[in-house]
Amino acid sequence: MKKRNLLAVAAVFALSSSAAFAAPSATDAAAEAASASPVAVKATAPQMRGVSTTKTEEKAAKKPVSAQNYVEAPEVFEIASLRRAETTPSYRLFKGDTINILAIGFPDGIGVNNIGIGIDGYVQLPYVGSVKMEGMTLDEAKAVLMKSLGEYLRIPDMSLLITSYGPRKVYVMGNVASPGIHAIDIDSMNAYAALAAAGGWTNRARSTRIQVIRVQDDMMYYRTLNMKDYTKKHDLTQNVVLEDGDIVYVPASNGINIAEDVLPYVNAWALYKSLTD
Repeated sequence: MKKRNLLAVAAVFALSSSAAFAAPSATDAAAEAASASPVAVKATAPQMRGVSTTKTEEKAAKKPVSAQNYVEAPEVFEIASLRRAETTPSYRLFKGDTINILAIGFPDGIGVNNIGIGIDGYVQLPYVGSVKMEGMTLDEAKAVLMKSLGEYLRIPDMSLLITSYGPRKVYVMGNVASPGIHAIDIDSMNAYAALAAAGGWTNRARSTRIQVIRVQDDMMYYRTLNMKDYTKKHDLTQNVVLEDGDIVYVPASNGINIAEDVLPYVNAWALYKSLTD
């Protein structure tokens, strides 16, 4: 009986290596966002998600952010460290992350490597079908997998390991060499790295008044950074950690007009995020 269960577990993980999603590249993600057709999935797999047209329309109709919702909140943004600390237990899986799964309790350490979390936040596994992983900690993901696979197989324990991280996207706009959406590795998720990815600020830029903006629940929180002090005086407090979807705005030397310079970009970016997330 034990040998039969061992063979069954081995079969599951062997199949999952071919069924797993590959972590999407930046090009794939851009193509996905540009495509109007939904991604086809197997109808036979249980727990498959359907794309709701109504939900998409509700996202598109989301109320734009107004100047009244533009609030300075430095406390929202964490100061970036020179070297990113090891991933904490509170880290939440993100689309494009790649994980290894190891079934513990078997002599040969049965498992599967390089399972990519798809752009929809799901992975594909035999028997259980689509499993949502995005937004979960490793402990939460392990509990979900143990429960899902436990309906078919007897697995004593399981170990999950993140082997690579999916790129996050930030919007760098204003007076930079290459304004637009930039994919940034998790190890470089800070304002200075985002500016570097955009080719740096131009001669017309006001580098002492660069704004980092984060939209949360129709509120737009921002922090002003003095990148001149960061580069010239090595003031490390002038660089902050970014999150996926943050906006970095570099104003011209004549200052910032919120209604004309910032809000159109913020609302366009919010619409893009609501339709592609």
